[in-house]
Amino acid sequence: MSLVTSDKGLRGAWFEDQKYFERGLTEEPVLGSHPILDQTSLLLDAYFSGEEVDFTALQLDAIGTEFQEKVWALLKEIPHGQTTSYGQLAQQLGLCSGQAVGGAVGRNPYSVIVPCHRVLNQKGQLTGYAGGLDKKIWLLQHENPRFEVKK
Repeated sequence: MSLVTSDKGLRGAWFEDQKYFERGLTEEPVLGSHPILDQTSLLLDAYFSGEEVDFTALQLDAIGTEFQEKVWALLKEIPHGQTTSYGQLAQQLGLCSGQAVGGAVGRNPYSVIVPCHRVLNQKGQLTGYAGGLDKKIWLLQHENPRFEVKK
């Protein structure tokens, strides 16, 4: 994964082949160590090793619109190993349709950390994932070995 930070907080966490990679970043990246990157790396290592990790302590330097940031805040509330739907998120925001929510979910710059992979359609089926559906399936089964892909 690629991680990008500012001194204010994490700017993004992306899979290498992810859509919208580095969207919204205006400065040239500088390779090196940073306390926020170090903390994020430790948490991601624990997550990928099978631990249930609470990423909410990570300081994020959001690069989205006000609406996107509201959606991303809701994503952080989805418990590890569970899923929700675009429609349920829309209802929580007082919207009739999940379409706008889907757009915001798809542009989440914090893969795994802000768990957009936990969002399915109304029928519980997989829909797009900026990191690729294969990664979405892997993440869902990593968190919940009983998760089954509905067709």
